[in-house]
Amino acid sequence: MSKLIDRIIPDPVRCITGISAYEAEGGFRALKKAARAGPDFVIEEIVRAGLRGRGGAGFPTGRKWAAVAEDTATPKYIICNADEGEPGTFKDRLILEKNPFLLIEGMALAAFTVKAGVGYIYLRGEYPALFHLLEDVIAQCRKKGYIGPDFMGTGADLELYVHRGAGAYICGEETAMIESLEGKRGQPRSRPPYTVNYGYMGKPTLASNVETFANVPIILNIGAESYSKIGSPESPGPKLFSVSGDVVRPGVYELPMGVPLSEIIYEHCGGIKGGRALKAVIPGGVSTAVLRSDDLACRMDFTSKCEGSMGIIGSGAVIVFDEETCMVHTAYRIAKFFAHESCGKCTPCREGTDWIRAILLRMEQGLGVEDDIRLLREVCGNIAGNSFCALGDSAAISTIGFLDKFGDEFEAHIKGKTCPFGGPV
Repeated sequence: MSKLIDRIIPDPVRCITGISAYEAEGGFRALKKAARAGPDFVIEEIVRAGLRGRGGAGFPTGRKWAAVAEDTATPKYIICNADEGEPGTFKDRLILEKNPFLLIEGMALAAFTVKAGVGYIYLRGEYPALFHLLEDVIAQCRKKGYIGPDFMGTGADLELYVHRGAGAYICGEETAMIESLEGKRGQPRSRPPYTVNYGYMGKPTLASNVETFANVPIILNIGAESYSKIGSPESPGPKLFSVSGDVVRPGVYELPMGVPLSEIIYEHCGGIKGGRALKAVIPGGVSTAVLRSDDLACRMDFTSKCEGSMGIIGSGAVIVFDEETCMVHTAYRIAKFFAHESCGKCTPCREGTDWIRAILLRMEQGLGVEDDIRLLREVCGNIAGNSFCALGDSAAISTIGFLDKFGDEFEAHIKGKTCPFGGPV
């Protein structure tokens, strides 16, 4: 298995924030190799490796890079999505804290490959300390010639900038992030046209998240063939999983794509805290449907099926709940998040997410009525497939998942006019 995590997090306490330390561990070797071999070599290696985007959608990275490279319009841009607003997700933060040079090398490789002269790191607003760290890292790289005028002797220029977001979850969506970068309200665009042809300032733009960029130097260093043997055939490579909730050892784990969910929880995270039983797991951030404890045979990649659900991996945020957790309260907290973060652009999401929140709050307060479960399903049905972007769909998927898996708890709240788990009423 690749030791990607050793590259990103060399040990639990040390951070590689000096460029000499990064170079001593083989840093920028991939960029030097690319400068000698040319842009086509980089794209070929990424395609052969089978790298898929690590932001949640799992789109083939090589196809995206090739589309931007083939577009003849200029100038071109690269954007790193470092917003990481999905609840339960904190893997990108560790890359930025422990080894930010890996990200810069990945972005420099992208700029060289698609012939982009300017790049932006769109940084989550809740990561203020990282802004100054990244500014310093970029300055170190510019001083050594890894970015800047005629970077790496390629004859091309590259300048990188850090842009701080304002804490809007919707700006994790690619087109909303670009709107925000342009100084507009962060709301998603209609597609097509796609960002690879019409992105930042209407020009070809390559947008990927932190973990995706961080994988590219690894591919060039170990070779596409070796990389493709890690994980599953349809989803090759390693993956960083953010594990939180009621486990003994929460944290970030690097494991091969396709690892069983049960292995993550019981082998790597030490099982459930306090010896209690496992009740439920959200496998890929709150945008994915909840699973019961008997669904843990699922393999964590972009194509595996689990109870009829495809691509459960999402952002790789595994949130674990023990037997004492109220699923109605959990569903309400998630619905409240989506209602708060809806950008308001489309009616199904703007109105529907708040309806979901209000109905679940009514149940939580002991005021639910028998028709509420039917009404919840109807509202979710009106949102799903009708919202402008995936936020509305995610809210509907989450709520329906809780209703399907834990419908008895919703009925108990309604009939008993109280929470069986001693929650708020």
